[in-house]
Amino acid sequence: MSSHSFSIPSDTDAAVAALYEHLRETGGRPVTPATNRWLGEAEAVARDAASDSIGPDARAKRVEQALMLLESADATGDKTADEHVAAAIDCCQQILS
Repeated sequence: MSSHSFSIPSDTDAAVAALYEHLRETGGRPVTPATNRWLGEAEAVARDAASDSIGPDARAKRVEQALMLLESADATGDKTADEHVAAAIDCCQQILS
């Protein structure tokens, strides 16, 4: 069971948009500096994946990169940010399934 209460879209485009939004939400949270670097990089990759001008293969590669970055990050130290990170990971898994 996921450690968040967010609904993960089954539509790929909506899931990519949700991935980016969840990571964007962590930007305003009090996250440890080391973890914040991982999340910032994942957010940039997710923003690229959410771009209308990216093709399906490149989008999948970006989502894989975002997932790798998220899985490499430590806990944020903030419950709300942790929930958004967990939801972002679930979005990645939904997109890549």
